[in-house]
Amino acid sequence: MRAVLFAAVALLATPAAAQDHGHSGHSAPADERDAAAAMAEPPSAHIGHTGHHTMSHGAMDEGAHGPMEYMDHDGVTPAPPASGPPPRALQGPRHAAEMTYGAAAMAPSRDELATMDDFALATIMFERFEVRSGEGEDLYLWDAQGWYGNDADKLWVKSEGEGVFGGGVESAQIQALWSHAIGPWFDLQSGVRYDFEPDSRGHAVLGVQGLAPYMFELDAAAFLSDRGDLTARIEAEYDQRITQRLILQPRAELSFAAQDIPERRTGAGITTVETGLRLRYEFAREFAPYIGVGYEAKIGDTADFARAAGEDTDRVSLLLGLRAWF
Repeated sequence: MRAVLFAAVALLATPAAAQDHGHSGHSAPADERDAAAAMAEPPSAHIGHTGHHTMSHGAMDEGAHGPMEYMDHDGVTPAPPASGPPPRALQGPRHAAEMTYGAAAMAPSRDELATMDDFALATIMFERFEVRSGEGEDLYLWDAQGWYGNDADKLWVKSEGEGVFGGGVESAQIQALWSHAIGPWFDLQSGVRYDFEPDSRGHAVLGVQGLAPYMFELDAAAFLSDRGDLTARIEAEYDQRITQRLILQPRAELSFAAQDIPERRTGAGITTVETGLRLRYEFAREFAPYIGVGYEAKIGDTADFARAAGEDTDRVSLLLGLRAWF
């Protein structure tokens, strides 16, 4: 009797055990298939899908409309959002070597490097050496400068003048200046100027020269003559590269006087305005012929002096010249 009861219990338990075994065995082949598929496909094809088989249906539904929208289902990881550098990137010493060797150890090497870079150079430049053809007489003009020194201090010499073909030199001057750097872009210049024509006259000079914002070359100076006349001049020019060798250069110059100077037919205020546009081609960096057009005019009381002397107050000229340096 007992044997019959044990046999009945064993028969009833067998289907339940078989059912449990069937359900647990159903997930094992699926997992094995997933693992095999993962090994067969490139890893990038599953970026963004990791963890789907461990999530509940509720979590997957939530992810389909919520946080999982950022995932890339084409196998490409999205680029991270752009942001500024972390705060720590702006911390630390100015020179990276000081993090390893210390500021005290690097100071002598840095001073030696600055000394090795402090050597003197010499340059002579003809900014403008040109012929001006327009109404009336043809003119020639030169505008040259040269310097010798280092980045901080230089001896600077400038000369400019103009004359009439067949009529001699009308104006000529030379300046000898000490030029001292007052920043990375500008030099403070002081010295003397001497005029040979139209009459002999000496001046004290104080000015600045350098590179203004937007890459304008600027030269501004005030002059006090040995006769007490105060004048000033501002020049500005800009190099606009069309190609590596073809350059268009606009240029402007303004002259001022604090008082009338009758012997030079100069009135107080703005005395002259000169503008020009030059197109040069650099066959070599040191050799660049140019053509252009220029306009000059006498203003205010200076124009009145010119009219009284029977002279023109303005002039348009075609320009042909050379810019060179060595």
